[in-house]
Amino acid sequence: MSKLLESVGRKVVLINLDPANDCVSYKPTIDIRNLIVLEDVMDQYSLGPNGALVYCMEYLEKNIDWLLDQIKGENSTNFIFDLPGQVELYSHHDSIHKIFYKLANTVQIQFCVVHLIDSHHCSDAGKFIAALILSLNAMLKIALPHINLLTKVDLLKKHVDKLEFNIDFYTEVLDLNYLLDSLDRDKFTKKYKKLNSALISIIEDYSLVSFQLVDIFEKRSLINVKNLVDKANGYVFKSDEGRHINSMLACAMGVNDKYDIDFE
Repeated sequence: MSKLLESVGRKVVLINLDPANDCVSYKPTIDIRNLIVLEDVMDQYSLGPNGALVYCMEYLEKNIDWLLDQIKGENSTNFIFDLPGQVELYSHHDSIHKIFYKLANTVQIQFCVVHLIDSHHCSDAGKFIAALILSLNAMLKIALPHINLLTKVDLLKKHVDKLEFNIDFYTEVLDLNYLLDSLDRDKFTKKYKKLNSALISIIEDYSLVSFQLVDIFEKRSLINVKNLVDKANGYVFKSDEGRHINSMLACAMGVNDKYDIDFE
């Protein structure tokens, strides 16, 4: 994504906020491991990886000035935050929410959360319901503009015959009651039909969760994600880049993108 943004003339700042990320595949401008390292916390406090990761996020929250002092950029700079994958940090822990609330109100960054879900969850009704609940919980907990992406679509294409419904059913989150019929075929999940029915009702009552497909090997797919983020965080309505396109409406709809992008 950083290569894509740079190819269209944007300034990009990469920020690693995962203290367990010791094999970073990119060169971060800001790296939390210069502040605190997961392995050191585990050794010092005899914690497991999950507990140590929570400690690191709480430590960053208390030392937020370390991050604030480093976030500098001109207007229209894109900051990409690489966050830990531990779901508890987004579902029922407060540090991530507080960190970004502080950033949004101090340095005036317009945020958009990009939540990644493995697309293989579509092949199992129970897993897909769990992914929906997690996505909804994260949206409500973090309380920022939010986009849910189904990733590793290149792998999903190889197993599309295992899907019980068309892919649009999963991306648009259509009538989820059909999933209950799938759960009835399994002796274990059938026992919890009433619970699953209640979970589905919650998801549909909020009407917030939908997914976009992304294939990181397809340029057009990444451009679509860029357009979604630009609309969600309001960038498209304020930037010179947007005003050069025929109209604000065309920009908002993500049309007229004619980027020649090289990801090598």
